[in-house]
Amino acid sequence: MNINPVSPTDASKVIAPTTAMNAVSTGTETTATNKIPSQTRPQPATDTVALSSAAKAAAEEATETSAQTAREALSGDRQAQRLQAKQASAEETNAAAADKVAERDAD
Repeated sequence: MNINPVSPTDASKVIAPTTAMNAVSTGTETTATNKIPSQTRPQPATDTVALSSAAKAAAEEATETSAQTAREALSGDRQAQRLQAKQASAEETNAAAADKVAERDAD
């Protein structure tokens, strides 16, 4: 059984890949036309977001330092006072757990 090698392709008959939107057919040959003026190309979409005052306040609360929280708690800010109480409770819990571990390890 003989297998004939594939002959090289004639470069003048090569058809460039195109999409249906920019293909122009001229009989046996298809050529691509990609001549879109730069001013008619669509610009990327941009969105503008406006934050509500509640969202701004939440962002500020989330990024404030412990010193700011302490000042606000001293001036009567209930949210700051609750946060300080939670932090103090967590510290006491951690200290008690550390004491139990130290007692267990000492035995």
